Amino acid sequence: MYKLISTLIILVVTSQIHSQVVAPETHNLDTGKSILHWKGSYVFNVSEHNGEVYFKDGYLNSINDNVIGGSFTIDMTSITNEDHLHNRGPVTHLKDEDFFYIEKYPEASLTITSIRYFEDTNTHEVFADLTIKEVTKNIKFYAIIDGQARSFKAHFKIDRTRWGITYNNEVKNRAISEAIEFKADLQF
Repeated sequence: MYKLISTLIILVVTSQIHSQVVAPETHNLDTGKSILHWKGSYVFNVSEHNGEVYFKDGYLNSINDNVIGGSFTIDMTSITNEDHLHNRGPVTHLKDEDFFYIEKYPEASLTITSIRYFEDTNTHEVFADLTIKEVTKNIKFYAIIDGQARSFKAHFKIDRTRWGITYNNEVKNRAISEAIEFKADLQF
């Protein structure tokens, strides 16, 4: 009898715990309204290039208006540069083996692994895995996240050499900075 009562109590408690679990909501990325701006520069020359790259797909997951994760696929073939439109920019070079080698690696990805929320602010610390050229590295950045996961804005830099992109990073006077700056404006 004791075993039967114990089993019933465990079943009741377990069913109450499971009924309180909230399933995450999925918010699909609006690829037509979302953009990733990039900027690269030289170390010793006052010169820079910037442009845009677009997303193939993506989503955020949230529970009770708190983003808990997400994943995005970046279409590396879509990389643009305003200077390139005027026949003087680096887009062709960025697409070849020296940089992103898009013929072999047409996509990059970013997967959010965790988020640390700060009280009374929409700015949060985001931890993610960034994959470029099939190399995955952890990154951390800060993002402004709409409470209902309608928008996600972030501004951060990465060291391109962590992903094996080392072209012209040590030539003294013409060295290209190892840092690439990104501004993400994502809409859901």
